[in-house]
Amino acid sequence: MTLEQSFYIGYISKTRGLKGEVQIFFEFEDYMDLEFDVLFVEENKKLIPYFVDELKLQKNSTAYVMLEDIDHIDKAQPLLRKKIYLSKDKMPVRDADDFRYTDLIGYLVMDEHHGELGKITDVQEMPQQFIATVDMNGKELMFPLSDDLILGIDAEEEVIEVDLPEGLVDLYGA
Repeated sequence: MTLEQSFYIGYISKTRGLKGEVQIFFEFEDYMDLEFDVLFVEENKKLIPYFVDELKLQKNSTAYVMLEDIDHIDKAQPLLRKKIYLSKDKMPVRDADDFRYTDLIGYLVMDEHHGELGKITDVQEMPQQFIATVDMNGKELMFPLSDDLILGIDAEEEVIEVDLPEGLVDLYGA
């Protein structure tokens, strides 16, 4: 299994108890829809398969997992903070109408006054709103993804048109 054949779902955040149980923190939004028979743990840029013996999903983006052959806390310790992947064929299929702000990663941002700003490299969910990060000539421009600022989204061309507040682009040195 390679990174290209898989997708990232989260990381092992801590151990639990003495019998080797670990906690996974999910960064994959639809973690409840995933199938967990084999997890791939990234070790030294390689994906190592671990078979799942038992998994208890939690509502707070975590799960408690017992992995085959990990039967003691000493065997689980080296797995801490390691990234976890699943095979791409386990990726849940989303409804075509299910659009999310994170789908905008890779979209080109066109501002009404400044023209082409760059591509969205990241979308983060903050308590009040989503924030887009744009690579603007090597500098990071961040702006809220709010209905007030978005003029239009062209999914076919992967372009988002925005009208950013006066001075915001200048603040980032455009």
